[in-house]
Amino acid sequence: MRSGEHFSPPGERRLEATYGPHLEALCQRSARALTACGYTALLLHSGSRLPVFEDDQTYPFRAHAPFKVWVPLTDAPDSFLWFEPGATARLIVHRCADYWHKPAQLPQDYWVRHFDVRTVADHEGARRELPADLSRAAYIGDAFAELARWGVGALNPPDLMRWLDFPRAVKSPYELDCLREASRLGARGHRAAERAFAAGASEFGIELAFLEGCGQREQELPYNPIIALNAGGAVLHYQVLEKQPPRERHSLLIDAGAQFQGYASDITRTYSAGDADFALLVGRMDQMQQTLCAGVRAGVDWRDVHLRAHRLLAELLREADITRCSAEEAMASAVTSVFLPHGIGHLLGLEVHDVAGFMRSPQGGDIPRPEGHPNLRLTRVLEEGFVVTLEPGLYFIPQLLDAARADVRRARCINWPRVEALSKFGGIRIEDDLAVTRDGRENLTRDAFLETA
Repeated sequence: MRSGEHFSPPGERRLEATYGPHLEALCQRSARALTACGYTALLLHSGSRLPVFEDDQTYPFRAHAPFKVWVPLTDAPDSFLWFEPGATARLIVHRCADYWHKPAQLPQDYWVRHFDVRTVADHEGARRELPADLSRAAYIGDAFAELARWGVGALNPPDLMRWLDFPRAVKSPYELDCLREASRLGARGHRAAERAFAAGASEFGIELAFLEGCGQREQELPYNPIIALNAGGAVLHYQVLEKQPPRERHSLLIDAGAQFQGYASDITRTYSAGDADFALLVGRMDQMQQTLCAGVRAGVDWRDVHLRAHRLLAELLREADITRCSAEEAMASAVTSVFLPHGIGHLLGLEVHDVAGFMRSPQGGDIPRPEGHPNLRLTRVLEEGFVVTLEPGLYFIPQLLDAARADVRRARCINWPRVEALSKFGGIRIEDDLAVTRDGRENLTRDAFLETA
């Protein structure tokens, strides 16, 4: 699919058609990983409900990604998956009688027929569903109390986890279907949030509109939405949701995504409340982001994308009269990092910041970040099937500006009255999710916004 073409939500028939090959490929690569690391079987844990200190409540449950890549079962704590090459994988679902909480639903979806499904009431019941000898099996998951008596060969062995994590960067057609739907749900939420902002809602009210728009509870989202009005946009992971609208409304930065079958979207947009100058700056950033998106294709070193973003930002800063030095000087003196301190993007999938972003190979070795750019989360060469976020930003962050002001070389590059005038807007971030294709890229986010227009 090329950017701009519409897509439909994946029906169960389509998901069933793409899930089977996904599982087959997963079995093959897991078998290779086990052989390479000297194990004969794999036991995966979905995760546990973690208790709050000195309380009878638990934190919201998050299923482990190594478990979710096999089964889209996101609300079944203390479940297990047993994989032994050559045999049908066994899914052990924790489901006990409980009048305090509703037990996990017994799965009946398109993927269930591929598994030998068992239900158990506790850990001991799960152990009875496994082979007696687990000494050559590797376990990945939480180390609960009874596990010490199970006799597993290894607990979260780093070499095996690396072999399993590395290929997750390349998404199967099934995973791409799930990511497209996550983008569509996220775009629906963003449309609703934009309308709420235009109507004068508070940060909290905008979040409520986002949740209703994408039809998900906050704990179902891949991450807590970042919804920042005005100067709050200068805080990269702004976590406050003010319940009262500010007296003056200047801008909105919203970084929020949705989830489908365990797969995430990660979308950011910035809006002006009416200031024409800031709206023009947002438009320039959007054009810059689209220029960067156009350069995404298989064979491109992501570090080069990041460095190109700084080059384009240096030119934009000069054109917008935010800096008064050349683009070369802005890059050489790290002035661009004052306004863009984070990486240009990251892998996306079962986790928002998906694994294996630095790995050179499953056998070992990491690819270093460019010097002077410690916050980049991806350094690999792009391959067909990678899904990445691309998110340039331009922020007015007091801590970084104060440090630049104290540095003579950087201080003379910055137009301080212009920066002071723009600081009330906080910052700008534009983020799309891109699937790397054979000939270029599929912009999951832009397609989703077109589909939800």
